[in-house]
Amino acid sequence: MSITLRVLDGADRGKIFGGLPLPVTIGREEGNTIQLNDERISRFHIKIQEDNSKFILTDLESTNGTKVNGDEIRLRILRYGDLVSVGRSLLLFGTEDQIAERLAEIRGRDDRSDVLLADEGTKEGQAAPLDFEIHWNSDPDIQATLHSLQQPDLPEALSPCQAAQLSELVEYLHLRVGDLLTAAKVADEEGEQMLLEQRHWQNLIDLQARLSEYLRKITEPPEME
Repeated sequence: MSITLRVLDGADRGKIFGGLPLPVTIGREEGNTIQLNDERISRFHIKIQEDNSKFILTDLESTNGTKVNGDEIRLRILRYGDLVSVGRSLLLFGTEDQIAERLAEIRGRDDRSDVLLADEGTKEGQAAPLDFEIHWNSDPDIQATLHSLQQPDLPEALSPCQAAQLSELVEYLHLRVGDLLTAAKVADEEGEQMLLEQRHWQNLIDLQARLSEYLRKITEPPEME
C-alpha cells in the first residue's frame, strides 16, 4: 500500500508527496520519509503505517502534538480527505480520486435520492472526479461562467510586479479559507461528519490545495538564463 500527502500550509506548502510506500515518517530531520522545513515539528513527529487494511497515524511523542481534522490525537485511523496538522504545516491525506471516491461513498450512505451520483462521462459504479464531486450541488448557470469545472491556468509571462500583486491576492484568499478550515470540528467518532456539510468542507480543502500549489509556482519562478 502507498499513500499521497499534499502540503496545504506551512513553509513547504504546495508540495505533493505521492505514491509513498508505508510506513511513512514525517519530521524535520533527515531520515524521515517526508522532511518538512518547520521548526515547530519534532525531529521525528508522526508515523503512518498500515494495519488490517487501515491507515494508522501515530504521534511519536512530539513536542507540539498532532491534530487530525482539528482534534488533538495520539493515535488515529486516517481516511481520505483528512487534514493532518503538525507544527505550522497542514497536510491533506489522499489523492483527488481517493477523496472523490470517499465522498461518493458518504453520499451513497446518506441515501440522497435527489443527488446524481455520477456525471455523464462516469461509468456506473465508478467514482466521479473530484472536480465534479465538489460541485455536485452548484447552480448550473454559475458552473457555466465563473465556477467552471475546469481548473484555470496560471497567467503566463508575468512581470515581477505582476507576480507580486497576484501572490498578494492569492495569499489573502488562502488565509481566509484557512480560517474556515480551522473553525470546522469533527462531529462524530468515525470522522465522516463535520460541523460544516461534507461537500462544502471538501470544497474548501480542495480550493486550499489548489491555491497552495499556485502560490508555490508564483513565489518560486524559474531562474533566468
